[in-house]
Amino acid sequence: METIKGLKRTDYCGTLTSKDIGRQVTLFGWVQRQRDLGSLIFIDLRDRTGIVQLAFDDSTDRDIFSKAFAVRGEFVLAAVGTVRERSSKNLEIPTGEIEVEVTELRVLAKSETPPFEIAENSQTSELTRLKYRYLDLRRPDLQKNIILRHKVAKVTRDYFDENGFIEIETPMLIRSTPEGARDFLVPSRIHNGSFYALPQSPQLYKQLSMVAGFDRYMQIARCFRDEDLRADRQPEFTQIDLEMSFVEMEDVLEIGEGYVKRVFKDVLGVDIPLPLPRLTYTEAMERYGSDKPDTRYGMELIDLSDIVKNSEFVVFKGALENGGTVRAIKAENAASVLTRKEIDKLTESAKGSGAKGLAWIRMTDEATSSSFLKFMSEEENSQIISKADMKVGDVLLVIADSSRTKALSILGALRQEVARKLDLIPAGQYNFLWITEFPFFEYDEESGEWLAMHHPFTAPMDDSLDILETDKGKVRAKCYDLVLNGIELSSGSIRITDPVLQSRIFDLLGLSKEEAYEKFGYLLDAFRFGAPPHGGMGIGLDRLCMQMLGCESLRDVVAYPKVQNASEPMTECPAPVDTEQLGELGIKLLETPEQ
Repeated sequence: METIKGLKRTDYCGTLTSKDIGRQVTLFGWVQRQRDLGSLIFIDLRDRTGIVQLAFDDSTDRDIFSKAFAVRGEFVLAAVGTVRERSSKNLEIPTGEIEVEVTELRVLAKSETPPFEIAENSQTSELTRLKYRYLDLRRPDLQKNIILRHKVAKVTRDYFDENGFIEIETPMLIRSTPEGARDFLVPSRIHNGSFYALPQSPQLYKQLSMVAGFDRYMQIARCFRDEDLRADRQPEFTQIDLEMSFVEMEDVLEIGEGYVKRVFKDVLGVDIPLPLPRLTYTEAMERYGSDKPDTRYGMELIDLSDIVKNSEFVVFKGALENGGTVRAIKAENAASVLTRKEIDKLTESAKGSGAKGLAWIRMTDEATSSSFLKFMSEEENSQIISKADMKVGDVLLVIADSSRTKALSILGALRQEVARKLDLIPAGQYNFLWITEFPFFEYDEESGEWLAMHHPFTAPMDDSLDILETDKGKVRAKCYDLVLNGIELSSGSIRITDPVLQSRIFDLLGLSKEEAYEKFGYLLDAFRFGAPPHGGMGIGLDRLCMQMLGCESLRDVVAYPKVQNASEPMTECPAPVDTEQLGELGIKLLETPEQ
């Protein structure tokens, strides 16, 4: 193989234009394809900026021409030549008006035939592409995603620096404090039998940084959670983390809104109008059946409980008698798509979310059909159709359940599914939304205990302090989420810094003073030495980039992602380690029964 000795890149392939005609340039890159036309050879040379055509003809030195003839796809080349106007222009690419007449060509590395074509929108299976991720990352669409992520990170640091934030790195090996998702544990060789944990977030360290007097902290932090994966979730992820002292909720939201406006303007050229809309948690659940609603389309929930409260229809009657609710969504002009067969599929989907069934009304030019109208009085039927403002072509989907929260959530999931079926979700639209006033506690039916919905250091709202012990279900928190197009981007809160209030919260969560000190003693000790009022939030960098690009999966914006079972196909990790390594750590594996 030849070397680059004596050569220095002058330009990237995709940056050349007609303004460069006559210039001598030196380029490096990979061969996208080679075209042999006998007396002419063309090579499309690709780097991360794009493609430019290299030209070899009768005027080319014969040794260089022969070398170009032998070139194949994905060879790595160095090319020196003069930019000239193309005789046959290709206006579909930015460099389509010019080409490079090559005077020197070096083959820096040869390539075997790759397992798939290096091209945009590859149809090769994702598992194959992830096994050869270094090849997958050569594809222009993925490179564009990774470069956008870099730009987002740069704008992030610039914005927070300009607003007085100090970037502080917090430890990656920390004490395990399992709350919510499982920790990834790291055994200690020196402290045999003891373990570090990888951080689920820098939460406690950033609060300690407030006690330390840094007053505005930020970090682009790596975080880890040992949990089941979804399209918008990875076991390791990146979070834009911030904390501020001497602030109230409005101050944190203002900084968050300024960041959103800045990053979308600088990276995408999109203007996000401020202030961002807000809904309380209760409003969001009542209107959309979700605490992270997608507001790019309507189809808000309709409460039918008052209309059917005296109904003899046993499904509605039973739900309401047990303190539940009857809610619906209307799909406008959907009867042609939501046929009886499709409604049956939606019914099964609703049952998968915990519904006992799905009631419905379908209005067409021919007739009005329904699963329940025959069990209702004419007046009740008329009131339902009137309240839902139903017209010919509309479909009404109804959920009844003795649990109001469950009914709202099921209908919220159904709303999303119907929107996808009806293609109601507009592309290229960014609907931000703050969700505020979350419940402080949530009841866990399995354990029969009240848990902290956010975390135990979240401050309750001032008007909830008098009911902490008497009515946990009505306690609201100084907590806020940032939602974009139905995806939670950020979660944050104002923190508790009053030791007396913190003790009350621990008691209500069933943590004794001894247990609380065992888990969080270093933070509680720090609060004894003058803790300023503070609050903050964490914004998911991966999710933000995914939404900005309109990607379906986080794997499209993460360079080396994990797959559904939390493994990495390329390196085949996680992988076993030898017994000598385990012995040094004082670990012996239990034998598991054969599957």
